[in-house]
Amino acid sequence: MKRANFVHIVVVCILIASFGWAQSDSQKDKPLGSNEDRVQRLTLSATRIIEVLNERPDVLVELKALAAEKFAKQGVNIQVADITDEELFRRIGSDSTLRSTISTWLAARGYVSKAELQPLSDDLATTDVPRARTAPSEFIRSERLQSDAPDSEPLSADDVPRPTPAQRAIKLSSKIKEPRAQRESDLEPQVLRRESPYNLIALRDLYTQIPEQHAKLRRFGSELFLRDTFQPSTSMDLPAGPDYVLGPGDSIAISIWGGVSQTIARTVDREGKLTLPEAGPVDVVGVTLQSAEKLIQQKLEPQFRNARVSVSLARVKSVRVYVVGDVQRPGAYDVSSLSTPLNALFAAGGPTAVGSLRVVRHMRGDRLIKEIDLYDLTIRGVRGDVARLEAGDTILVPPAGMQVTISGMVKRPAIYEIRDKDRSLDQIVDLAGGLRVGASLQDIRIERIEASERRVNLSLTVPPNADPIAMRQTLGNFMAQDGDIISIAPVLAYSERTIYLDGHVFRPGRQSFRDGMSINDVIRSYQDLLPEPSDHAEIVRLVPPDFHPTTIQFSLRDAMIGNESIELQPFDTIRIFGRYEVDAPKVAVRGEVVRPGEYPMVRGMTAAALIRAAGGFKRSALREKADIASYDLKDDRKVAVRHVPFAVGRALENSDADIPLKPGDIVTIYQIAGWSEIGASITLNGEVQYPGSYGIQDGERLSSVIHRAGGFRTAAYPTGAVLQRVQVRELQERGKLELIRQIEAASASAKPLPTTSLQEQAGQLQLISQQQEQVLQKLRSQPASGRLVINITRDVTSWENTPADVELRPGDDITIPKRPTFVLISGQVSNPSAVTYSPGKNAKWYLHQAGGATELAHKKQIFVVRANGTVLARNSGSDVDVLGYRMEPGDVLVVPQRILGGSTVWQSLLNTAQFLSSVSITARIASSL
Repeated sequence: MKRANFVHIVVVCILIASFGWAQSDSQKDKPLGSNEDRVQRLTLSATRIIEVLNERPDVLVELKALAAEKFAKQGVNIQVADITDEELFRRIGSDSTLRSTISTWLAARGYVSKAELQPLSDDLATTDVPRARTAPSEFIRSERLQSDAPDSEPLSADDVPRPTPAQRAIKLSSKIKEPRAQRESDLEPQVLRRESPYNLIALRDLYTQIPEQHAKLRRFGSELFLRDTFQPSTSMDLPAGPDYVLGPGDSIAISIWGGVSQTIARTVDREGKLTLPEAGPVDVVGVTLQSAEKLIQQKLEPQFRNARVSVSLARVKSVRVYVVGDVQRPGAYDVSSLSTPLNALFAAGGPTAVGSLRVVRHMRGDRLIKEIDLYDLTIRGVRGDVARLEAGDTILVPPAGMQVTISGMVKRPAIYEIRDKDRSLDQIVDLAGGLRVGASLQDIRIERIEASERRVNLSLTVPPNADPIAMRQTLGNFMAQDGDIISIAPVLAYSERTIYLDGHVFRPGRQSFRDGMSINDVIRSYQDLLPEPSDHAEIVRLVPPDFHPTTIQFSLRDAMIGNESIELQPFDTIRIFGRYEVDAPKVAVRGEVVRPGEYPMVRGMTAAALIRAAGGFKRSALREKADIASYDLKDDRKVAVRHVPFAVGRALENSDADIPLKPGDIVTIYQIAGWSEIGASITLNGEVQYPGSYGIQDGERLSSVIHRAGGFRTAAYPTGAVLQRVQVRELQERGKLELIRQIEAASASAKPLPTTSLQEQAGQLQLISQQQEQVLQKLRSQPASGRLVINITRDVTSWENTPADVELRPGDDITIPKRPTFVLISGQVSNPSAVTYSPGKNAKWYLHQAGGATELAHKKQIFVVRANGTVLARNSGSDVDVLGYRMEPGDVLVVPQRILGGSTVWQSLLNTAQFLSSVSITARIASSL
């Protein structure tokens, strides 16, 4: 018993320890439900964090350092350079704890409002919490682990987390490209095409707008520090020149050759001395590398005969410098003594969003060593004469100075920091890479905040046709101020000296316009046109000042020979039509030809030529005679149609018998009598000796086919024979659709009784609507049967050649069922089912066998569908006793539903719908027996 208790205590301790291991250090030693815990559990959505990072990419470096510090607290040493943008985005989408930390950090620095923070739900708070043992495999890609961390084990397939939908969304959102305005070609500025009311290329060009620039611009130079690849180190691979000054901590390699050959390594100690073999210590502090080589040569010559010495720097000393001001990670950094202020600035993550990129001060004590302009590096690629760092140096990044935004038709739209010496607009344009080809200097807009009180909009216009010197002087005279937003618009998207050629020509499109230009300058000969142009042509002219279109018609033939000369204007559209586009003369051929249809009318076309153009006769064509439908105009007010019969076969053989055609004539080729009946067949199924498909002759009857099929089998029930015909099915389908339309149109007349209360009327309306939908749904779901009622018996000779012996049609489907042993009862009965046939029993008896009618049954509308398809029903003016009818095998007793409310017409329509759907069901049942 004691041993069991001891084991139980050990298991509990292990579980507690495991839970404590999984917790982050930030949550240990905190009381549950404390205020700090509640702050940690406020978070932004992953999508919102990604949006902030895309708007402020300079924050990425600082967030990577924050993530590295977080995992360092958990015992995982991850360098900032190992964290790529994609990995950070993926982790933000999967790690709720990191997302909460980043959200709090962003809110504290004003990147988001605290009102945007939402409480983190419990299910998210307990999902994907990083653990010290699994964080590296989840955070760093496997190839980076295997190359940079040799002590770690390779990741297996199970260790690599599968992307969740949230992670995939984050990955997609991280691939936001640069604004489209920055990707547009210099020659193709972004424009919007408005809808033109006319089909004219000229108006399409004029219906263009230059949209307002909405792309968010970055501060120029901020992307320089987005990729933090610099790692502070005491052994940087940088060259050391002969003027390098030695100091404590420097390691040098001394190569000796001549009388003796060896290489020794020595380190300058804290007293600045270097101990040489056989020569003792040498003071080298403050000595250049070149001077130290000479000094060592002098010291070793007495000790080694004919010795020559070469000195190189093996490892440089590290110095501590301070990077302060508006930088991402201010603090003290141990860097190589070969480093420059740029190296230290990269180590600190670069300036913040408010830090200056034009003024970086290198201080040594209270003395300014140099001011560094980062634009020299980012724009010109020039580092300048930058002094190396010494111990105790300070790199100060002050707040940014004046900033202006320039957008539009410049090569590098961005936010630029300017100084007093480059405030002119031409210098700002130079900072932005210069003007693009499509820039319009007649529309330069400046938005300015004046005296910290109001916004004003200014405009600057360069004189038209100004030379480069005058243009630069105009831009140089304008001085920008802090906060100016400068927009340079593109030139118009169309040319004001253009004409357009459209239609039946080889080379349509835009053409250059010149003064005095006429149609002959655009269309020089018929070689510029497609074959068979129409004589009718037109010029669509845009009339200033509002450019409304007007049409000028002209004769192409007269214009080509010079009889008609029209002087063109800018934006004119010359339209050339083909002969068959403008009221084309056409003739048609119908009937038994290979390619019936309309054909262009050519000069001298005859009926025989038209038939040959249509591919000639089909085998079914009647060649003895054909018909030509022609027309004549009477007083240009009335058309008189006449039909001209002619021997088409003889016309093809003898041109004297041919008939000339005129536009609009229609030639009809007849079909040989009985051709469509070739191969006509019907299908005979069921209880016959030889069921199958049978070919029929014109006028053949049902009895003939049954004789050919060997007659009925013993189990056949001819009384219930079903004949389905395509033509009947089509008529029934059209009737069904018309009935559905009438029901839907008459639904407004279905009103409740006015004597009831409003509440009862509402209930009745709901019931009426439900009943209508139920009946319509049932009617739509039942396809038309196409059944043709026939009355035949087993004795074929008794009805052969009588009206019951129906004439067959191609496609008929005849089914002879087996003799059924039941009667079907359907509709509003207690138990709709099939009841075993009992000879001599009437419909009332079978209704009783099905449990009787329900409360919703319409007993006055009960009807019987006999096995042969005929219907026995109680009509309004007859005394037919449906319930007294003696049922036969295969009969169907239908009890319809009572129609609620509505007019008599409404009730009659729904009753008809119920009747049709019931008859379709019985026909399907009969054909399947």
